[in-house]
Amino acid sequence: MSKISRRDFLRLAALGLGGVALNRYLAACVSQPTPEAQPTRALPVATARQAPTLASAQATPASPTYEPATAAGTSSSNPDLVVARNGDPETLVRRAIAALGGMEKFVPQGASVIVKPNICVASHTYEYAATTNPWVVGALVKMAFEAGARTVRVLDFPFGGTAAEAYVKSGIQEQVQAAGGEMMAMAGFKYVSTQIPSGKFLKQTDVFDEILNSDVLINAPIAKQHSMARLTLGMKNMMGVVHNRSALHRNLGQAIADLNSLIRPKLTVIDAVRILMANGPTGGNLNDVKQLDSIVASADIVAADSYATSFFGMQPGDLEYIKIGAEMGLGRSDLSSLKIEEFSV
Repeated sequence: MSKISRRDFLRLAALGLGGVALNRYLAACVSQPTPEAQPTRALPVATARQAPTLASAQATPASPTYEPATAAGTSSSNPDLVVARNGDPETLVRRAIAALGGMEKFVPQGASVIVKPNICVASHTYEYAATTNPWVVGALVKMAFEAGARTVRVLDFPFGGTAAEAYVKSGIQEQVQAAGGEMMAMAGFKYVSTQIPSGKFLKQTDVFDEILNSDVLINAPIAKQHSMARLTLGMKNMMGVVHNRSALHRNLGQAIADLNSLIRPKLTVIDAVRILMANGPTGGNLNDVKQLDSIVASADIVAADSYATSFFGMQPGDLEYIKIGAEMGLGRSDLSSLKIEEFSV
């Protein structure tokens, strides 16, 4: 009988996994799988339809390792950052990514793609702006396949129930499956101990194996207020791929930046269709929701986060992880140095 590879074993084992039990709520809006002994892996640094509008929301007028994302994109003819406004979620995503040069700029033919949204809660639906808009995620899955992706999987590690419950409640599973993608539970045994060569505070952490082994990571956070980090945006959304999130809270700004020096999304698309202005990260009150009908997209995660602070009346320097990320060379926070294209669809 032929010998089965570790990767094939993990895939087969995952088929019978079922729901994953989630632990206590952390302020970072994540929970921890059951600790297990993990192998050590060292990586180089380079490693729809329109969503309904609720009257109660506040309307506002208008390779196995990752390559480092370039701070200013790869073509002088394309903008570094795009902001699309005033359209349905899928149109906003399509127009924004087209302006960056198209999804094929980020997703090669035959690539395995992971889309990482924020699926924070299993208790309420996307209208409450605690989870990424499902039509935004669905559009990204469609576009990745259109660009030639071989597989597109969507994952996060929510709390307050099983991943299966949160995937359904958020509406994301329906849109992902309709687009031909796969929802994936983050099994505890699939985290591997990984060194962070550029880390200043966080020098090692356990990272979900599929994140390390996929060709392309697309980051799809929702913009929302956060009780500890002030805002959850693209950089903080990467906390959802690690095992021991509580360790990051001891020095949150530096730890988030350290993690982002290891995990480098090819593309960050910030969902600002509906944003959570207060009582984040979980929300639960529609009075805290503000409707912007906007999308921010960039290959530069620091730049995307820097622009998104303006939705909350803040500046990039108001968030520690943005300041540190820029200092570490992970991207640019000085928006005046960027080529920014803004339009209504």
